Amino acid sequence: MNGFELPKIPLGDAVEALVEWIEINFAVVLDMISDGLDWIIEGIKDLLLLLPPPVFIALAAVLVWVVTRRDTKLAIGSALGLLLIWDLQLWSLAMETLALVLASTLFALIIGIPTGIFAARSETVHKLVKPCLDFMQTMPAFVYLIPAVVFFGLGNVPGMIATVVFAMPPVVRLTALGIQQVPKELTELADAFGTTERQKLIKVQLPVALPTIMAGINQCIMMALSMVVIAAMIGAQGLGYKVLEGIQRLDIGLGFEGGLAIVIIAIILDRVTQSLAPTRTER
Repeated sequence: MNGFELPKIPLGDAVEALVEWIEINFAVVLDMISDGLDWIIEGIKDLLLLLPPPVFIALAAVLVWVVTRRDTKLAIGSALGLLLIWDLQLWSLAMETLALVLASTLFALIIGIPTGIFAARSETVHKLVKPCLDFMQTMPAFVYLIPAVVFFGLGNVPGMIATVVFAMPPVVRLTALGIQQVPKELTELADAFGTTERQKLIKVQLPVALPTIMAGINQCIMMALSMVVIAAMIGAQGLGYKVLEGIQRLDIGLGFEGGLAIVIIAIILDRVTQSLAPTRTER
């Protein structure tokens, strides 16, 4: 049996040919998508930079205090964290990172939550979606950068596309799981009162599944932030680019400052999204 080799299936060549075909035949559509996404990212960034840093920090602290049900320690900690980012002269880069994360999360939720609802309500859809999610979650994040660059070039847009693909699976999985775990008695009671499928979804299933869905949103945001440095490799700007610059120059201080700013933003977003989930007493 020595020397015997299975003939290699030209899978890589087929994928390369498919990507090239899409690039040639859908160039106009890809350009329109790229322009639209770039406009959204720049719009969010301009909006975040509209306020001077001191005003933004004060408003953010008040917002955290209100959303977290008057958690004074977290509000003060958030303000101090943002002040540190401003002091390190990373404010503009931090707002660019925040814009990229918010835009990516928004698109991941727009696609992910409806997909999760369909997967929960249809066994066929669930069987189709599950292997796709397995593929998206286990494929190394770097692989997403290659088609994103081929289709959309370098910059924030391909970084956003790769981030959406990487961060979406938790939203789909946890939305489907939350709806599937709604007690059967509740859905039977809704059926007994003659509710339509739409009414049952909006008034029974989604409210009961909301804590699980919020956990999915939280995970989506965290994964989007974890892609910031990887996306910087294809020209995405922001704090990730600063960390990448530190790696390239072997400048530990530069990389640490950028990484610390990412951690501060991650902690604030994590605590805020956790607080948005309804508590047991509120349900």
